[in-house]
Amino acid sequence: MESATTTTRPVEPGQLDSGGVAHPALRERGCDERLEAAAARPWVETLRDYSALTKPRIISLLLLTTVATMFAADPSGPAISVVLWTMLGGYLAAGGAGAINHYIDRDRDARMGRTKARPLATGRIEPIHGLVFGIVLGVLATLQLAITVNVLSAVLALTGLLGYVFVYTIWLKPLTPQNIVIGGAAGAVPPLVGWAAATGGLALEALYPFGIVFLWTPPHFWALSLLIKDDYARIGVPMLPVVKGEAVTRRQIFIYSVVLVAFTLLPVATGFLGVFYAASAAVLGAGFVALATRLLRNPSRQAALTLYLSSLVYLALLFCAMAADRAI
Repeated sequence: MESATTTTRPVEPGQLDSGGVAHPALRERGCDERLEAAAARPWVETLRDYSALTKPRIISLLLLTTVATMFAADPSGPAISVVLWTMLGGYLAAGGAGAINHYIDRDRDARMGRTKARPLATGRIEPIHGLVFGIVLGVLATLQLAITVNVLSAVLALTGLLGYVFVYTIWLKPLTPQNIVIGGAAGAVPPLVGWAAATGGLALEALYPFGIVFLWTPPHFWALSLLIKDDYARIGVPMLPVVKGEAVTRRQIFIYSVVLVAFTLLPVATGFLGVFYAASAAVLGAGFVALATRLLRNPSRQAALTLYLSSLVYLALLFCAMAADRAI
């Protein structure tokens, strides 16, 4: 794929071989032109593109759930060095998964309005370079967490990366409308990494933050899917609105929202979390269900967008409440 900054020269009939394919010398010239264009780009732009491969906006929320879980697991507060090393390893692991996802989805991304400007979709970064970048980040994350935090957190981070790449992106995403339900488990691994980093092990209570993210993912992502349903239909990805329709998707969003809110109160019922978290979870949950109900009864793009954006705030505040409750 040509870089967005590369000018494509027309191919003359005499430059084609008997099969209608450009001669090797011409293909080499095209490759050289892309390399020259890449070399001419300011290094800041290249750095920005590589940063974009890691999906930093998504990672910021994942890191928040990781750190909040660390303080929920260890109310006295883990050492600041452990928190920082865990954040670094979490960023590298999630960033590696994101870069590999960019590589796998580069052709689909080029045909979707939301993703067509991504670095690999446009050719600003060569696909193989993006793949190697993602693999290197994943290896560095595993080694760094094993050395600076503990082996369990490293294994969990690697499991999340492999789950996102192989289970969700490669296997489930093009196969079933339940892709985001099952594959969402990979996105719920960061809290487990945080728990293992803070305590050196896992406990049954670690299933609370894991389960919250797992149940939160479908209504969050399906709200987005409603907004870009036509793109998914065009590239043949069987997201729920494409396969089952918007009405079914809105009902599933509402059902999952109710189940999610009920689950968020379970740590209170078992005594793991207290009054502050209970009040926060109840208020935040009521707002979340209200938005899901609005989308169900009065469907519109604005209602879907509001739920999608609000779900990000909901998860962030809920995990902050969890950590604060344990510290009180």
